[in-house]
Amino acid sequence: MERAIDLSAGESGAPLASLEDECSSAPLVGVSACVKQGEHTPFHAALDRYVEAVVRGSGAVPVIVPALGPLLDMDALLDRLDGLLLTGSPSNICPSHYGGEPRPDDPADPRRDATTLPLVRRALARGVPLFAICRGLQELNVALGGSLHPRLHEVPGRADHRSDKSLPYAERYAPRHVVRVLPGGRLSSLLGSTETIFVNSLHGQGIDRLAPGLRMEAVAEDGTIEAVSVEGAPGFALGVQWHPEWRVTEDPVSRCLFAAFGAAARARASARLRGCSRGPFFSRREPVPRL
Repeated sequence: MERAIDLSAGESGAPLASLEDECSSAPLVGVSACVKQGEHTPFHAALDRYVEAVVRGSGAVPVIVPALGPLLDMDALLDRLDGLLLTGSPSNICPSHYGGEPRPDDPADPRRDATTLPLVRRALARGVPLFAICRGLQELNVALGGSLHPRLHEVPGRADHRSDKSLPYAERYAPRHVVRVLPGGRLSSLLGSTETIFVNSLHGQGIDRLAPGLRMEAVAEDGTIEAVSVEGAPGFALGVQWHPEWRVTEDPVSRCLFAAFGAAARARASARLRGCSRGPFFSRREPVPRL
């Protein structure tokens, strides 16, 4: 029987957050949701492996962020979050967001686009730690002014990075190709002397024009950008094209990435805790007058 995870401590038993007064808690990480069509009505959803990776890999409390677009008060949300995880998805970002031609036959999620693209910009501006995976990496690039190859496998010289749907589900997430980690970057500093890693591959889109302010951190053998960081970001801001959330506790690179994200979220949570007496969740509002 699997044991429950103590959100106040890591696997080693080390504390992940202070437990002081009513303001104390483990870091709170927002997990981006997709809009799915149910039998009668749409619903918002995030895959279990992402929310579980936030707990197992980062020692944080996951909160699913609905794809509400302009209905979502993003600053009120970010007041409460210590990190933001942008998930992968079968859907593609609408090409209109980066000046591309419409593709009506491609899977789309316009309500997610309307939520994550502005949310990325607000999170970065406010120094909220951000970890972007697969579609999330593409959202990060588009949100900051970059563009995508809508069908990477049609680009001359590029490999087919899509998963083989004929394989059992677990086998689709097996490592498939080598990625070269570029020296001197954020990813290189996290992984130490590691120069190449072996990653899974389940994406149809890929970065075309890298957005201003993004640094390329890793590249596949065919030239596909596999990881980026945000230059000058005040907090953790990293995106990867593969899926480190898959069996996060078994892969050393995945553990390293989620642990670093968790450490950044804990640092933000600690800073908010220190400001608790000043009302960190409502720091943009005027104090309530005494009666």
